[in-house]
Amino acid sequence: MITRASVGLRSERGPVLLGVMLSMGLIAIDATILATAVPSVVNDLGGFSQFPWLFSIFLLTQAVTVPIFAKLSDSYGRKPVVLAGIAVFGVASVLCGVAWSMPALIAFRALQGLGAGAIQPTCMTIVGDIYTLQERAKVQGYLASVWAISSVVGPTLGGVFVETLDWRWIFFINIPLAAVAFWMISRRFHEKVERVKHQVDVAGAVLLTLGASLLILGLLEGGVLWSWLTLPGIGVPAAGLVLVVAFGFVERRAAEPILPTWVFRNRLLVSTSIASLAIGAVLIGLTSYVPLYAQNVLGHNALVAGFALAALTLGWPIAASMSGRVYLRIGFRATALLGTLIGLVGVAGLTLLRPTTSIGQVGATCFVIGIGMGFVAAPILVAAQSSVDWSVRGVVTGTSMFARSMGSALGIAVFGAIANAGLGTTVGTHASTASSIAPAVMAAALQNVFLASVVGAAVMLVAVLCMPRRVTTVA
Repeated sequence: MITRASVGLRSERGPVLLGVMLSMGLIAIDATILATAVPSVVNDLGGFSQFPWLFSIFLLTQAVTVPIFAKLSDSYGRKPVVLAGIAVFGVASVLCGVAWSMPALIAFRALQGLGAGAIQPTCMTIVGDIYTLQERAKVQGYLASVWAISSVVGPTLGGVFVETLDWRWIFFINIPLAAVAFWMISRRFHEKVERVKHQVDVAGAVLLTLGASLLILGLLEGGVLWSWLTLPGIGVPAAGLVLVVAFGFVERRAAEPILPTWVFRNRLLVSTSIASLAIGAVLIGLTSYVPLYAQNVLGHNALVAGFALAALTLGWPIAASMSGRVYLRIGFRATALLGTLIGLVGVAGLTLLRPTTSIGQVGATCFVIGIGMGFVAAPILVAAQSSVDWSVRGVVTGTSMFARSMGSALGIAVFGAIANAGLGTTVGTHASTASSIAPAVMAAALQNVFLASVVGAAVMLVAVLCMPRRVTTVA
């Protein structure tokens, strides 16, 4: 019988699990702590028009490097890749803390994203390596707790540092966490890697990095930095698409491709990747526009709006920690299908919001969505990992996470265009501040965004339905 004592923090593998949790905590806290400090950062460094890049550049560099680091972990082992990622993230955090201007801070955030691109997929792959399928059902609760704790600790620490110390401490706090994580993994994680000479797919890495960067950049900034129907609006994503297509041709001939073509012929991997893409799109829409609805339509302050959205980050880890026991009983596909239906009901509930809706209803709706997503995200990743052996598990994990990042970029572009279209036809300009837009106008525009989120959830449902009923597990 598998118990928490045999797989938890006090077990023989406990130090490695703790190192993985701390490493993932670096990224989880970073996702929430910076938002609370943006006003102070702008007041200190200036560059109000540039501050969205603090988030966009991190997402971009993380997304485009995930498949590359995932492949490197298959070729040279998980340990050197994750340690390099932790080191880069730690150094970048110090540089962010001493940044002297907004452009410098943006550049150092790009370096942080590079470290995150190595940490996140490799940590998830390590878990897939050292725990069996049955054991991962228990371990999932520990991993989910990282995001649950970070959803509370991140904003709280950010507020404390801004109010009592200095915004720079939101980056310096990463140093002790990174140091402990580095030490735990370097001392306690051991793996056997077959020492053979590998042919690094340089051409594929360059094409994927440039192509994905331009594609994500075009999706993130289209309609923001430039209009869609302009040379940059059309040319940037088009150039990225051309390079991605060229990447596909190169991978067919590469000796050790970063993304092997067999991944795209595997029904399970294709369906779970599409589901991950839909998850990324739906989540970015909720995290971007639910707080805006709570503040500018319902009239609550940022703190109350944040707590309403936090219900989603609370429901997710609760469901993720329970999902292991469920998919061991009824299977991956049935569990993911259950979560998709719950999530679809929750997202559809957003379309019922009105200017008279209570903030409690918003929070309850977000909680339901979080429960649904937790029952989808964990099973599809574990299913994909469990269907392959060690030598390609990193690639499979990286593909899933890359798909979610692309979904987030696509979601930002689509939902932003929908919101701007709704506001533009009524307000007459896309440059209006949120506070200057009438609540009724804002509510109508955001209703369209929520309807589009339902479409995203429906895509997720179709992808899950396309998963094989039975998954042949390797480990």
